[in-house]
Order: sequence, then C-alpha cells, then structure tokens
Amino acid sequence: MVMIGHVVKRLIDDSQYLHECLGKGLLNHAYTAAYLKPKVEEELGKEVRTAAIMMALRRYGTEIKRKYDTKLRFDYRSEVTLKSGIVDIAIQRSETVFAKLRQLYGSTDYELGDVLNVIHGNQEISLITSEKNREKVLKILEGEKILHIEGRLAQLSLRFPKEYIYTPGIILQLVRVLDWENINIFEIVSTLTEVNFIISESDSSKGYRALQGLVSGG
Repeated sequence: MVMIGHVVKRLIDDSQYLHECLGKGLLNHAYTAAYLKPKVEEELGKEVRTAAIMMALRRYGTEIKRKYDTKLRFDYRSEVTLKSGIVDIAIQRSETVFAKLRQLYGSTDYELGDVLNVIHGNQEISLITSEKNREKVLKILEGEKILHIEGRLAQLSLRFPKEYIYTPGIILQLVRVLDWENINIFEIVSTLTEVNFIISESDSSKGYRALQGLVSGG
C-alpha cells in the first residue's frame, strides 16, 4: 500500500532543489506541503490533509539532514586545472581494438601536453584525447566501429590529497556544484587522487570558477 510518506519522499527526491533545501532546513513546511498536496492527492487518488504532508516532510528532512550537515572542504593542497581542445571518441569493443590501444599509448606524447584517457565499458570504449590528434587516432582505429565522436570539449580536473578518498560525498559535492551551474558532464575519469570532468568548452570557464570556489571556500 502506497503511503503519504512514500509519495512525499519520491517527490522530494525528484527535485534536487527541494531535496537540498529540505536537508538544509531551508523549506517552509507549510508552504511546501501546500505545493505538494495536489500531486500527493493525485498519486494516492484521495484527499490528503496538509498536516499529514507536513509530518512526512519533517520526518524525511530529519533523515537526510546529515547529508548536508557538513560541507566538505578542500585544503590548500587541492588544485583545479583546465585543458581545452579535447575530443571524446566512443568505439565498440572488439578483439582487435586492444592492439590498437597499445599503439595509441605509444604514439601519445605526454611531455608535449597530449591527453589520452581510456575508459573501458562492457560493450564500449571511450577515448578522451587531444583534438589535434583526432585524425591520427582515427587512422589507428581504422576498421573499428566508431559509435560517436564529440568534439569541442574541455577537461576540468581536481587533484586532492590521498586522505580524501576515505571521505564520503566527495564526488557528489563536485558533481553538485557543476549541476548548479547547469553544466553537462560528458565523462568522468577518476584515479586515486584526481577527478577529471569532460565538459563542453563553452562551459569551461564557469566550471572552473565553480570548482575553484569550492576549493577556496568561496
């Protein structure tokens, strides 16, 4: 049986803004309950008291409050960098592609600033590389099935101390600040102490400011 609390929880979860404001104690329960009342009644197929919705909001707010109690702070050892001129090439996995990947690694000059990140999925492989090397990469991949090519991208990177890997919510907070700026993330590449977001070049400046503000505490 669907209960009022279940419906309220789902409606809050469907909106990141309501979820965060409720978790931070910024919502007026009476006004929010009145706003949600028609949706709750439609879902349940019956009339619902506003007070019952307010009670559900208070309970769920208490449940999620701990997620927003502590804002993670990155210290002076954290570093934000931005590199433009990136292309994302998605290919189908095959028995022949791995030999070509070795060739790609061998032809990448990291000292000259070349970028090559390879993400392996169950059926696909994404290659994140420098736009200037697009034709060279495609020539090496000749014969492979190209699924998609996305150009005019940038790589937004954050390096942080090793101890941060034991802190829950790191990736969530980074994604949240980019989402607040309405920045679409094409790929996420992470290592032990580094997270790289592949975003559109048109979003690179505001993305950099968003992460830099997080690091600097602004």
